[in-house]
Amino acid sequence: MKTRFAALAFLASASLVSAEIITIEAAGDVAGTADALQAAVEGAGATVFARVDHGAGAASVDMALAPAQLLIFGNPKLGTPAMQDNILAGLDLPLRVLVYEKDGQTYLSYEDPAAMLAGLEGIGAEAGYLATMSGALSKLTGAAANP
Repeated sequence: MKTRFAALAFLASASLVSAEIITIEAAGDVAGTADALQAAVEGAGATVFARVDHGAGAASVDMALAPAQLLIFGNPKLGTPAMQDNILAGLDLPLRVLVYEKDGQTYLSYEDPAAMLAGLEGIGAEAGYLATMSGALSKLTGAAANP
């Protein structure tokens, strides 16, 4: 049992190290950019499952954190095929975009779906849904960055 946990811990840490994070600058502040992202997601017919305000969470325990909001969203038409190929894709889905402020600049960051799901058996680099997810993330974050 300990061996399984050690192997799982190694695999989890390896996936974090190999993650390809895509970051773009945004013209507005965090709240406005997150609002624009949510509107773009909903306008594209996807579902927003949650919006996590990390800054508010930090403030609730009297800790300082630059503004940061995480939008969790997806479309079952894209995510379900990935999970049919390997149910463990559900650990990385739905998609997530972090909108945050660093050094006075607002950014949107997300993990590239192809890199995120690359280590899962049954999900090949040629899977059409990976390109569709990547394209959607690029389009949605681009719309939110410059509304």
